[in-house]
Amino acid sequence: MLSYQDVVTIKLGVLTTAATDWEDMAGGFEDLESLYAAKVESAATEDTAGLTAAVRAAQLATTRQQFKDAQTEARAIASILRDAHQQFSKLIGHVNDVVDQVKADHMSVNSQGEAVYDFSKLTPMRHDEEYPKYVSQAKDAEAAWTQKIKDAVKAVDDADQGVKLALHEAAGIKSWIQRAFDQAMGQSGHTFNGSAVGDIEVYEAREAKQYADQIMDGRKLDGDDLKEWQRLMRDNSDDKVFSQTFLDFLGPDKTLKLSNKIDDLAYFDDTKNKNAYLQINGGLSDSLATATRVPDFKDADGRHLRFGTRAYNEAFSAWTKTDDAQFYSQWREALREHGDDKYDLKAAHDKMAVGRGHGQQIRGYQSLATLMQQGHGYSPQFVADVTDDMIAMEKKDPDIWDLYGRFSKKNGDGWVANDPVDGALEVMSHDPEGAAGYLDPDTAAGEERADYLLGNGHGSRDWNVVDTTTVSGGKVETDGPDRQDTDSRKGLGDALTAAATGVDPSSQSGPQGPTHHTEANNRVFVYALHTLSGQGDDMPASLRDDMAKIMTNHGHEVYVAMSDVSNQRQPDDGPKLDRNQVMEMTKQISRGEYSYGLLHEGMNHAIVDDIHDSSRQPEDTLNSAGYAVGFMEEGRYQALKSDRHDYTWDKAWSYHGSGALLNFIPVYGDIAQRGADVLTSAWIMDEQQHQADKVTSDNQATYDLRQNQLNEIARQWYAVNPDWASSHTGYSYEDGMYKQVAAAANHGNAMAKGISGDQ
Repeated sequence: MLSYQDVVTIKLGVLTTAATDWEDMAGGFEDLESLYAAKVESAATEDTAGLTAAVRAAQLATTRQQFKDAQTEARAIASILRDAHQQFSKLIGHVNDVVDQVKADHMSVNSQGEAVYDFSKLTPMRHDEEYPKYVSQAKDAEAAWTQKIKDAVKAVDDADQGVKLALHEAAGIKSWIQRAFDQAMGQSGHTFNGSAVGDIEVYEAREAKQYADQIMDGRKLDGDDLKEWQRLMRDNSDDKVFSQTFLDFLGPDKTLKLSNKIDDLAYFDDTKNKNAYLQINGGLSDSLATATRVPDFKDADGRHLRFGTRAYNEAFSAWTKTDDAQFYSQWREALREHGDDKYDLKAAHDKMAVGRGHGQQIRGYQSLATLMQQGHGYSPQFVADVTDDMIAMEKKDPDIWDLYGRFSKKNGDGWVANDPVDGALEVMSHDPEGAAGYLDPDTAAGEERADYLLGNGHGSRDWNVVDTTTVSGGKVETDGPDRQDTDSRKGLGDALTAAATGVDPSSQSGPQGPTHHTEANNRVFVYALHTLSGQGDDMPASLRDDMAKIMTNHGHEVYVAMSDVSNQRQPDDGPKLDRNQVMEMTKQISRGEYSYGLLHEGMNHAIVDDIHDSSRQPEDTLNSAGYAVGFMEEGRYQALKSDRHDYTWDKAWSYHGSGALLNFIPVYGDIAQRGADVLTSAWIMDEQQHQADKVTSDNQATYDLRQNQLNEIARQWYAVNPDWASSHTGYSYEDGMYKQVAAAANHGNAMAKGISGDQ
């Protein structure tokens, strides 16, 4: 393996020099071929006839063909060397970029490629009580940067192995077994390679197919071959030539079978190499994403066309008529053909064997969704198309995906996309623009999808994909109704969240700046709020968390609806919401303790942000905060007085703040963030104190239940408005501001009661 020193000291110029030499060599062989044909071959066959002449002509033609083959081989090697130079330049450049980033982080890099921090910089802080923390942080930074350098060097080594493979293949270098076979057959071992190609990725795709064939034949790979297959997929799955060549070798049907075989090995037959197999399947999935990638369409001014818009659809339609779209179109059509075919997968087979005494198979689209979930980088268009194709198939047969048994993380088989539509929606959620374009009710297709998936009106989706039928001795013992799986609507919830917020729910990076919602984000949010609140107590419980995150992300608009008694205030940004729908959604979210916690924590941030809004009158910001608390308390009461709330409400209060909200809380600024954290701590204290009541009495004042939270709101408000408070009667720090916010909370609660009563 290449070392860090190898990478940073290598001179790449020799590759282009060598490539030029090989091209010159090809030209020389071309001249020799012409000279041979004109001077040797023509003269040797002149005035000859009969069998001898035929033999001689064949021999001479063979020799001339060697000159042609030599040209092919030389030009292929020259092309590979130039390709190698391009790859190495990019990858080594990335290594150097990482090193520069390390130095910018006030560290150095030693000769082994390790990031090194000068701990003497911390000496002045050695008596600080935080000193151990600083040392630990520095060590963590060292390790993190060292790993990044190691990964960058590894990428160069992966490419180096690919170049080595391609050069060997292009030069026709054979193993000793192949040479011995040639000698036994009387064939020369010193011919030029007339079938050489000048593309590294083509050779790597051929080798990847050889490993795939072994797996399909039921043979396991030894350690070295398994590592090489990992390298091939890791190094090339983002390359279009490799991906399309490899997948063309396989075809859609064999690709699905191969993916299932690899999963069988990972989870059942060769578990000691589980990570290796999962990495290979991840590479296979990434290759599918790369091979089916749709171009980034732009308008005449070079601006990106958003997925799902009319301009985008026109550009995509035009692209499908080009040669570049041939692979995409052929694969989509083939996947339609195999979508309802049955395939072997041990995770499904064994589960049914327990329930029925014999195995079961999964459908092609279930295999596809399982594969897609293991990769990343799919074009929104491809995900939308295959999801639409799955929906079209299930509309003809709503039970087509039904399998015996539940598939869940708890059972260790949650990786199986037994509901392929939900699985595809999970993949879709990683591209928020794609999710928004797919569910945007502004288009007829988007509205139809949203209605079908969210359950708006007749023709809604059947989410019951678990078959409960059991058979014994050839007789049906139990033929109960189909049921929802334990992770039902997980993909839908994530896709809806991404579409309404513009945030990938799986992202770990946290908010990257102020929240900016597109018109499509707003439309999806408003439509989901309208549809799901209209379902009342029939709203799926599995979507509570998702709606809490969405409402947090649209915190300003939601806060305006909760806190404006007059119902006249317009949000500064975003749509004005129907507060009846907000009330019903608050109630439905509050049926689950954790979901309620997410919403309330999120709204604490909106409360503090509004308090810091200098464009509003100070008394209005204090009253609005109290109104919002009263509003949410009524939603909680309405939820808990029903017997349909989450059972966790009947246990000790367990919500202590959630990292799940991190990505969805708008960026309000450091001061507001700290204030919201303090406010959330006060609210949690209230919850812990009053949890024993289980259900809030209808005539109990909101202030009594939210005293810690409301008092903290008053203190936060006073810290922002001390001069105004001291100059206005009834807002003193000692007493007045607490009474004001308490009165506002009770007022807001009464207003909310009126709304819930109307409903």
